[in-house]
Amino acid sequence: MSTVLPDRLISLDAMRGFTIVGMIIVNDPGSWSHVYGPLLHAEWNGLTPTDYVFPFFLFIVGVSIALAYQKRLDDGTDKGPLVNKIIIRSLKIYLLGLFLWLWPNFDFAGIRWVGVLPRIALVFLPCALLYLYTTWRTQMNIVIGILIGYWIIMAYMPVPGIGMPDLSVPEKNWAHYLDSILLPGRLWQHTWDPEGLLSTLPAIATGIIGMLIGRLILTIKAPYEKLTYLFLLGFGMLVLGGIWKWFFPLNKNLWSSSYVMVMGGMATLTLAASIFIVDLRGYQKWTFVGRVFGANAITAYVLSGILTSFFYSDRFIGVALNQVWMEAIPEIGIAPKMPSLLYALIYTAIIFIPTYILYKKKIFIKV
Repeated sequence: MSTVLPDRLISLDAMRGFTIVGMIIVNDPGSWSHVYGPLLHAEWNGLTPTDYVFPFFLFIVGVSIALAYQKRLDDGTDKGPLVNKIIIRSLKIYLLGLFLWLWPNFDFAGIRWVGVLPRIALVFLPCALLYLYTTWRTQMNIVIGILIGYWIIMAYMPVPGIGMPDLSVPEKNWAHYLDSILLPGRLWQHTWDPEGLLSTLPAIATGIIGMLIGRLILTIKAPYEKLTYLFLLGFGMLVLGGIWKWFFPLNKNLWSSSYVMVMGGMATLTLAASIFIVDLRGYQKWTFVGRVFGANAITAYVLSGILTSFFYSDRFIGVALNQVWMEAIPEIGIAPKMPSLLYALIYTAIIFIPTYILYKKKIFIKV
């Protein structure tokens, strides 16, 4: 058993990769008409396993910011070039998100200006800048301010034309109201968007929580003391979120404050357990798939979006492979949800092939 953590946390790379695997699986079933309940987002209030995926990734973004930039700050690296790289990277991720939405028809009239990659960009940019120019205490105060302020706005401030918010109804809250009047282009839910404007603020808080956890990992040198703090903080956030949900329901669509706390707690506990198992105990073989996907996470996600035109459409090869699959396999007596899941797993395995080639050749595409 190791008593020293490596300079690079294999557990974090694997956790990032497995999160991307989760994204691909839940985004690409054989048929949206036949999906197991846990692989769907909660329709409104509540949680399913699928609702863990995106906040876990934003949490990992935050941890990675701390691990990537703290050494440069300690070395006295000029912040100016770092800021330029942060802005350029954010812009690249955002534009990749727009490209995926437009592909392959490039219908600019129906463009969706927000989404998964745009939200990652809009979380990475302020988080990275905050890490460069503020202390951990300031970052913690910002998290507290965002979560409490968001709660007050969403639960207690009257909405123009609606009155007091009703958090049991998607259309009766400030996030919906601002999306409907300020957000151009297409909205995912027609009049509001789960990656909309106001809900991006608590998503930024998720990223900052990851940064704070990353800073703790760097600051505390003794591995088991580090793990103790991680487990205590994770448990504490989980309890706080569990209490808060009675006043501000768990809601991924709104990225509610209770949701931020519960997901922050779960992600911290998962990372702590992964560090113990993978980095300290040395059980690493099972993480191989995660490490492969984690090494080129954004690339794998973008590739999965591009290849849907070949595997879910007849545009290029004259037949939609998922339809052929979903018509053929249930014919042999298998309930449709199982072949739908198998198709998602096969599709993920196909994305693994080019990702593995990049990993094997030590090609890491920095988006």
